[in-house]
Amino acid sequence: AELAANGWVSDLSDRFPESTQREYLPGSVEAIIYDGKPYAMPWYTDTGLLYYRKDLLKKSGYDGSPKTWDDLKQMTRKVRSESDTKYGFVFQGARYEGGVCDGCEYIWGHGGNVLDPADPTRVIVDSPQAVAGLATERSMITDGISPKGVSVYKEDESAGAFLNGDAVFVRNWPYVYALTSDPQESKIKPEQVGVSELPSSDGNPGNGTVGDQPLYISATSKYPDAAWKFIEFLTAPEQQKLRAVEGSYLPTRTALYDDAEIQETVPVVALAREALQHTRPRPVSPYYSDMSLEMQEQFNASLIGDISPEEAARNLKEQLENFIQQGQES
Repeated sequence: AELAANGWVSDLSDRFPESTQREYLPGSVEAIIYDGKPYAMPWYTDTGLLYYRKDLLKKSGYDGSPKTWDDLKQMTRKVRSESDTKYGFVFQGARYEGGVCDGCEYIWGHGGNVLDPADPTRVIVDSPQAVAGLATERSMITDGISPKGVSVYKEDESAGAFLNGDAVFVRNWPYVYALTSDPQESKIKPEQVGVSELPSSDGNPGNGTVGDQPLYISATSKYPDAAWKFIEFLTAPEQQKLRAVEGSYLPTRTALYDDAEIQETVPVVALAREALQHTRPRPVSPYYSDMSLEMQEQFNASLIGDISPEEAARNLKEQLENFIQQGQES
């Protein structure tokens, strides 16, 4: 949004119409829309997923992943009481961009949002639903489901705890699944691991943060048509399939998730298929850089318990509204 709002990238409405957009994952398309127009082309995707020890869950009488956060807590308590697993749930709670992703996922999973999707100048992070999401994140520590150290965990720390066999659940990105096949990286094996969409408060599929890598055309390009031909080449089904099979990059074209070779070569594609249908972008705003820094601070302070979820939401509302107002006046 920041690139589009400043006129640095080209509007691709004529090249990437809605009829073509429907061939791509909804979250990947939503992430490149600004003011109702597409300013990029989805290339490959990433999203927050829930990994779980399906062997431990099965031993404790569970045949699937948790649908709600309360389910996750209940499963954690039972599994830990029947095994020597050190932690229940680990995730990225540190004060950095990954912490923003996780914080947003808790908020979305309770029906809240940071900005109004219909009007991104309207801050709604102080809604009861958003506050409930932050409260659930905090409760992971206070209820003993997550270690206190999760407040400084990034991807490596959380993945490491899970791959070492020390956690029942972990929220992380698709790359983690491949690590389970590497004995130098993981003490657990792929057959011990399940992957699903994130839980929510009501049992509907949770929303993972979309982490797409889109392709843009500079607004000052002397060769926009040539640039577009290159983008068409990179995003063609054949190229997306090649990147999936050779590099485990998740495609943005929905039809490729039915490709037998991809399903066999990249198991996480089949495991994460449903989750990828429910991805959401972080707040789409031309002022996102400043917003992100503030969310990092407030989400982490709430998680640690330095401030209440309600106070974090109030602080965020005030600061984000200031960023929007200052941006509109400049």
